[in-house]
Amino acid sequence: MTSTTTAVPEPASAEPTYRILLIEDDEGDALIVEELLHDTGLRFTLTTRTTLAQARAELAGNPIDCILLDLHLPDVSGVNAVTSVRELAPHTAVIVLTGLSEDRAGTDAMAAGAQDYLVKGKVEADLLQRTLRYAVYRSQTERASAEAQAARLRAEENARLERGLLPQPMLDTSTVKVTSRYLPGAEMALLGGDFLDVVEGDDGLLHAVVGDVSGHGPDAAALGVCLRIAWRSLVLGGHRGNDLLHLMERILMAERGSQQLFATCTLLTLDQDAGTATLHLAGHHEPLLTTEAGTRELTASHGIALGIVPETSSWPSTVIPLPATGALTLYTDGLTEGHNGTRAERLGVEGLLALIGSLPPTDPAAHIDLLIKETHALNAGRHSDDLAVLRLDWGSRPTGL
Repeated sequence: MTSTTTAVPEPASAEPTYRILLIEDDEGDALIVEELLHDTGLRFTLTTRTTLAQARAELAGNPIDCILLDLHLPDVSGVNAVTSVRELAPHTAVIVLTGLSEDRAGTDAMAAGAQDYLVKGKVEADLLQRTLRYAVYRSQTERASAEAQAARLRAEENARLERGLLPQPMLDTSTVKVTSRYLPGAEMALLGGDFLDVVEGDDGLLHAVVGDVSGHGPDAAALGVCLRIAWRSLVLGGHRGNDLLHLMERILMAERGSQQLFATCTLLTLDQDAGTATLHLAGHHEPLLTTEAGTRELTASHGIALGIVPETSSWPSTVIPLPATGALTLYTDGLTEGHNGTRAERLGVEGLLALIGSLPPTDPAAHIDLLIKETHALNAGRHSDDLAVLRLDWGSRPTGL
């Protein structure tokens, strides 16, 4: 049987065009259904297939609003026909066509997932019109409800991960102002593997971390949360420097399982009394230092990322003298790997520093927000990566970033 496509003239009310697939192996019944559809006054396109196998190929490549399904096909029958069609098109309305002698077939079909049923020989145009409209509406409502539920679950997962990746700073006596931002690289995606944290230890020093787990999505995010919590626990337990990084690497190796994930991070210890910052870089780039003279990238020694060469790595420390007033900004490469407004070039650190120099002076939070906004505008959606920024201000607040 060949497919049939019919278009009814569009009325002034802009009636939607229903895309209908009829699965019926009886040519006479198929002709009756087509005539009834014309009598409904609905705008529609009709495609007819005689077997489930033919319908499967049709559903694989074409959007369908409603399936009119005969329960007795050459390759499937009864409730199995309904469940098979629902598996092929879970968000498409299904109306079952039953025979006069099939008393329970319609209700059984609805229990199996059909939106409604019609009895052959007892169908008039008005009934078909109402049934088809309602079935499509109900199917669309169910789909919207499922999508809303999925969005709620995704939001709840994001919230749980965000609490793990973006903890509240633990500050007792410190006067350092902490500002942080986190943006996932993909819209509507789970948070990625970037993480950050700030705590004040029993030694009175301020300890901070910014890290980036390779990859994106829930696996990277879960490992990022694990490393962030491990870092906080280990710092509060008195671990520092190489000892701390070796323990974090052991935890990464245990938690990543068979996945070859690794993580970069910057550890920073801020000693306001001594006016110094101690850095340990594990495959991560240097922080930015802001003073009254402007913003520059610090120079520090580098070590390898966690999980690349486990148990043999070493991470040298670098002590940086600090001014009485200033700010340190730690960030992940989502801030610099985007495009700089051209097609071929990345923003990079030099471009980031130039952009910082062009922004108007304002408070730290507003400045970071503006900086992120400007980098996203330059990138214009051509590169997607997670982004974490942590800024620490001390003394009289410097203007700008």
